[in-house]
Amino acid sequence: MPYTPILGTLAYILSPDRQSVLMVHRTAREDDDHLGKYNGLGGKMEPNEDIMHCIKRELHEEAGIECESITLRGTVNWTGFGKNGEDWLGFIFLVEKFSGTPYSENPEGTLSWIPLSELNSLPMWEGDRFFLPLIFDENPKIFHGYMPYENHEPQSWSYTRL
Repeated sequence: MPYTPILGTLAYILSPDRQSVLMVHRTAREDDDHLGKYNGLGGKMEPNEDIMHCIKRELHEEAGIECESITLRGTVNWTGFGKNGEDWLGFIFLVEKFSGTPYSENPEGTLSWIPLSELNSLPMWEGDRFFLPLIFDENPKIFHGYMPYENHEPQSWSYTRL
């Protein structure tokens, strides 16, 4: 059986002083699978775009910003992650420079600058805590992770860096 994951993007936008990251607190829709959680910004890739176009489009739509410096930090294969057990393959980015003033909210919730030192204390997907340090570390190598989910919980985490 062919592997046909949903392709998605996820970006973490650093503040100009590199001390905070822009996060969305998903509070706007009662039917949101992410309700109550903090998350980076991003979304599903559309059939007519490449992954860079996707993340730039998503950041423009969700935060009103334009990327000036963006780096692919890694990929994560989340099997069984979706609402109905769908598999996701995510491309994880770090945005170190942008133009525009980020929105304070969007249709998913409120956007706020969170100090990097406080990220781990936020309500978020438990699995995010495994790969977040890899996004912000000084290692320039891209990571490629695998995190199977069952019943909305990560079952394990492994990754390699090339």
